[in-house]
Amino acid sequence: MNLPGWAEIALTLAITVAVAWPLGLYLARVWNGESTWLDAVLKPVERLVYAGCGVKPDKGQTWLSYALSFLAFSAASFVVLYLILRFQDLLPLNPQGFAGMTPHLAFNTAVSFVTNTNWQSYVPETTVSTFSQMAGLTSHNFLSAAAGIALAAVMARAFAANRANTLGDFWVDLTRISLYILLPISLVLALAFVGLGMPQTLLGHVDATTVEGGKQAIALFPVASQEAIKQLGTNGGGIFNANSAHPFENPNAITNLIEIVIMNALSLACVVAFGRTVLARREARAIVAVMVILVAAGASVIYAAESQVAPALYAAHTTPGANMEGKEVRFGAPSTAVWAATTTGASDGGVNGMHDSFMPLGGGMAMFLIQLGEIIPGGVGSGLYGMLVMALIAVFVAGLMVGRTPEYLGKKVESREIKLAMLSVLILPLAILGFTSVAAVLPVALKGLANPGAHGLSEILYAYSSATGNNGSAFAGLTANTPWWNTTLGIAMLLGRFAYAIPVLAIAGSLAAKPKLAATTGTFPTDGPLFIGLLIGVILIMGGLQFFPALALGPIVEHFQALQMVPKF
Repeated sequence: MNLPGWAEIALTLAITVAVAWPLGLYLARVWNGESTWLDAVLKPVERLVYAGCGVKPDKGQTWLSYALSFLAFSAASFVVLYLILRFQDLLPLNPQGFAGMTPHLAFNTAVSFVTNTNWQSYVPETTVSTFSQMAGLTSHNFLSAAAGIALAAVMARAFAANRANTLGDFWVDLTRISLYILLPISLVLALAFVGLGMPQTLLGHVDATTVEGGKQAIALFPVASQEAIKQLGTNGGGIFNANSAHPFENPNAITNLIEIVIMNALSLACVVAFGRTVLARREARAIVAVMVILVAAGASVIYAAESQVAPALYAAHTTPGANMEGKEVRFGAPSTAVWAATTTGASDGGVNGMHDSFMPLGGGMAMFLIQLGEIIPGGVGSGLYGMLVMALIAVFVAGLMVGRTPEYLGKKVESREIKLAMLSVLILPLAILGFTSVAAVLPVALKGLANPGAHGLSEILYAYSSATGNNGSAFAGLTANTPWWNTTLGIAMLLGRFAYAIPVLAIAGSLAAKPKLAATTGTFPTDGPLFIGLLIGVILIMGGLQFFPALALGPIVEHFQALQMVPKF
């Protein structure tokens, strides 16, 4: 832990915010159907998509119609991806000769990529064919990210509207976000990554001669194209099991910096676009400040923890040094710290280092950041609407303190919105703690644990936190490719995505129908330090709903072990 390390963390976050600001202004134009500099090329393609799909771009949808379109699209995406994975042995571009996935693994993987979670219960380089990677996983990296950004656009329109009944069209949003945002940026990034040393080939492998003279088959895939959208869409689910710790996915320090920046830039850009759409730029800056403060705090704790000597090494009287076990040693502890803070506070953009080997404080902070609700800066789109849910709760609390109806950005926040907000928020502790408590006492679940005692419990808790939070990172000490884990983690992903998002769309419909009110002298300010502090407090309390009760699960497990009702960890 030293000054250059702290400076590296600060510089990385500063570059991310600097990139997010102009990107957010451009994103707002896409949300609002305004002209862009890509219109000459993409406008004809956009019209062709609408004509081929029977979409009427000028006809808006109510929140319920929008939600049904979102659910129907996600269901169809799941079915297509499930079939691709199950029957990849019968499909082309399978030079590796991989068999189709088992039903429970295909279910888990399809749910994972459709929900923008990208949890991996498999070793991709020995399981997933080139066709499945390209036509299945990479395409859903685009589509699940676009769907999340579309929901963020709906929230922006809801706050900007004045007694409106419609919130835009899901199919139009999905098309425009994919065409004007994700595709062009991913194309540029993929070309840059190829230039920086990432493979991009349809070959299954190349043969290499080792130092000892033996032969080794090195797996190859079209890495650069998937890595670009994986990071940009906060997707995770890399082509290699090590994700961005693998040198093919992250060859050098330049790609490492680019991957961290783009993994968070689009999520922050959604906040900037929200501020421009609602004409509330100061309020948007306050939300960005909350995100950056929490990420910086999380990264600082992880960096401080991982810069210490591991207790086992200290006890063995080895040379003191940072805990580099499981870290990406090429880039050091500061890079791992900021990567861990952003991939756990967001959707997993591809782990750089293994959380399972973190010090207890570092691993605990990574887990806590997920349990805050994927909002710092969060997955693309989901980070914004998750933060807005917290903001509504914060202004409601402030309204109770001063005895007046709370308002946020010109919209009165009443019981309907708060009930829906709490419905969204409470799905996290219910799913995380519910599944964890059951798994902690079932022999069929405990068979997957590689570590005993409290750490084994942490692996279970982290897995369900990651799945419900649509995050996708893991402690890596859990063998999850079993019917129990694939099925229950898949259900947790579905709850974390849809049981959270549908109430958010209902909130948007309720807010859009309300009149847009002008601020008065009695309006609680939502653009200054007071609101920033209040919002951080609410977020920490909401995160504590699942983090602190989870600490009580240890004695429960010990009690059952004492009764010999479950095998010992």
